Amino acid sequence: MTMMEMWTVIGFVAQGLFFGRFFIQWIASERKGESTVPVAFWFFSVLGGSMLLLYALHQRDPVFIFGQAGGLVIYLRNLMLIYKKTPLTAETK
Repeated sequence: MTMMEMWTVIGFVAQGLFFGRFFIQWIASERKGESTVPVAFWFFSVLGGSMLLLYALHQRDPVFIFGQAGGLVIYLRNLMLIYKKTPLTAETK
């Protein structure tokens, strides 16, 4: 596998994780019968966003870099707020 192919795979995996967060949110909302954002949404946001940031840095795309870096701050802050409120007992479904 060439380096270019490897980065393309990384980009697709990252985008899949990032999309997966919406799928998780949708399933959780359907189960609960109302709109909800489960903790797993934020973990997928951090993981997918981090991988997309690496991909954007590799591509040297300042718009993409700025968007992902800003998003990561928000995702991490949400996790901090969740675990500050209920340490070690936050729902992860």
